[in-house]
Amino acid sequence: MMDNRKTFQIIWGAALLIMGVGLFFRIPHVMDQVVTIEYFAPAAVLIRICFYIMGFLLVGGGIRKLYEHWYTNRRSKCSGEE
Repeated sequence: MMDNRKTFQIIWGAALLIMGVGLFFRIPHVMDQVVTIEYFAPAAVLIRICFYIMGFLLVGGGIRKLYEHWYTNRRSKCSGEE
């Protein structure tokens, strides 16, 4: 049961990381579309900042999950637990 949970956590962490990196590549294209909408044009800078914050949170969450998994696995192997 714990192996399934660990596998799921690794997949979830990798997905967060990939989604965050993908968001960074997608932001310029999306912002071109957002600026064409007259209602959102004045707030384009704020929207861009929010997209980048979301990307940093996704990448940070993915890295944290993967690091915690790696760190706890390494620590339990060093102490002889498993």
